[in-house]
Amino acid sequence: MKCPNNRDIELYLGAVPLRDGSTFFRVWAPYAGTISVEVGEGPDTFRVPLTCSRGDYFEGTVENVRHGDLYRYIIDAAAAFPDPASRSQPRGVHGPSGIVDHNVFPWRDARWQGVPLEEYVIYELHVGAFTREGTFEALRGCLEYVKDLGVNAIELMPVAQFPGERNWGYDGVFPFAVQHSYGGPEGLKALVDDCHGHGISVILDVVFNHLGPEGNYLGSYGPYFTDRYRAPWGDAINFDGPMSDEVRRFFIASALAWFSDYHIDALRIDAIHGIFDFSARTFLQDLAAEVKDRGRDTGKPFFLMAESDLNDIRVVTPQKKGGIGFDAQWNDDFHHALHTLLTGEQGGYYRDFGALADLAKACREGYVYTGQYSRYRRRRHGSPSKHVPPGRFVVFSQNHDQVGNRARGDRLGSLVPAAKLRVAAVAVLLSPFIPLLFMGEEYGERAPFHYFVSHSDEKLIDAVRTGRREEFLSFEWNEDIPDPQARQTYLESKVDRETGLTGAFPPLYDLYRHLIGLRRSLRFSDMKKKRPSSRSFCGNKALRVIMPLATGAIACFFNFSDDEVSIPSPLPPGSWSKVVDTGSPRWGGEGETAPGVVKQPAPGADAPLFRIGPFNAAVYRNDG
Repeated sequence: MKCPNNRDIELYLGAVPLRDGSTFFRVWAPYAGTISVEVGEGPDTFRVPLTCSRGDYFEGTVENVRHGDLYRYIIDAAAAFPDPASRSQPRGVHGPSGIVDHNVFPWRDARWQGVPLEEYVIYELHVGAFTREGTFEALRGCLEYVKDLGVNAIELMPVAQFPGERNWGYDGVFPFAVQHSYGGPEGLKALVDDCHGHGISVILDVVFNHLGPEGNYLGSYGPYFTDRYRAPWGDAINFDGPMSDEVRRFFIASALAWFSDYHIDALRIDAIHGIFDFSARTFLQDLAAEVKDRGRDTGKPFFLMAESDLNDIRVVTPQKKGGIGFDAQWNDDFHHALHTLLTGEQGGYYRDFGALADLAKACREGYVYTGQYSRYRRRRHGSPSKHVPPGRFVVFSQNHDQVGNRARGDRLGSLVPAAKLRVAAVAVLLSPFIPLLFMGEEYGERAPFHYFVSHSDEKLIDAVRTGRREEFLSFEWNEDIPDPQARQTYLESKVDRETGLTGAFPPLYDLYRHLIGLRRSLRFSDMKKKRPSSRSFCGNKALRVIMPLATGAIACFFNFSDDEVSIPSPLPPGSWSKVVDTGSPRWGGEGETAPGVVKQPAPGADAPLFRIGPFNAAVYRNDG
């Protein structure tokens, strides 16, 4: 049987509605002797056998089966399972799959080319926790708010179908399907279409290092998993063992489907350090190459970002130079260096940080650990990164991991006073890297962001509870851990913009808007190969970072102490005007101490001193 056409690779997996009212089905099932597709429910149910083709694929076309119809695969005339490449699970992970015709949605973004990656200002959010309703539709009503803030890219935590109606998304078990309780395929398309209409790119977090335990039926079809490695979250995916070619094809097809079917602009690949693959050419390299090819074919670039704790520059090194070829990666080192200076915490992985020199190095080079000994890991860690363009690193003071993976899910806004929040905002938004905000931080949201699930298996629920307690032992957090299964845990995690923007923190929101606007006007995106310089002062209490921008250099001064400090201003000669001072009452501060203008004398003359208040940031622009 011939495939229906020569379109994208993902259309050869799952159910593909055809123009004549029939549907083409295709599934990889090397464990099966026979496969039939069962369509419908109740008395109208019927079965049609599929033909086994080359490569252990079963396929066939069934007449009078259309968009919205339900189906299951029957393996060896016995057990019924959802489609591994299901596009919709309207009755949850254990129910039948739904046929989705991706050609019927009325897209309006034909001219959309996306935001250049180096210009991204990212806003990470959880669809369920960002609004009261917890849906794509409700999120569409917030896009004016996001745009007003100055954000031009939103990052959605995973939306692939997971068990129940509340979950972080990393327990997804259908890599092609959109969570039904959020609004399903049509809801996601409408959201993306609206985002593009507002000039906002959409990044989707996807998980290729494991699948969740509940509703995971892939192992019934074939060797999707392996016991050769053990991932922290369960069985590792088989990316390099026997029959792994088709497993790799399955997950690459999933990635491409988000671009073609949903017009997603970029993918953030979760925890690539949990992908075990010792192939000469790895799955991640194949994935990056396929995404680049898709961009060339469509004339629109698509981007890949990695989450990795390896500090391995090969992740963002082009393939022609021997790397994996991702476009960017999250940089936890920057977060850890900043967080420890603001909070003083030293538990868990924070024990490797705490010195001002760590943040200074992060600002100059990206990674802090570039091959030196890590006390937390008890080994050397990382590779040199100072030659990597700054636009390949994504930095943040908060994200879902660094908040949600705390015992009480406490945000920075509930750990430190407002003055430190303002310093953190400058450090991130006026860094040379791609900045990321976590929903609500822009006004100092104080609601926790807990870890939450809604499993149906009691043994699994108990295992999740136990795992959370064990996870926090190295941090010495003694707080009670909220029950991940409890609905109240989820409800407590929802942000409350209405209260946040009318309470004590509106000046912080205005500061965020100002900093994002300043970043854009100063064209930080032009800083592709140039590196900032950094230096500490006053017994490692104060930090200066100078960034050479095309529009003129800027100098950021930070005081990370509880005392006012007086520091010299070793700047290039000329006049420097202050453009931000977090001590200003405009932003909720108690008053400015840093001068409005700094006149830097010619080389050889004494540099003037100026004062900067406790936990304060002052930013200057070179006027020539």
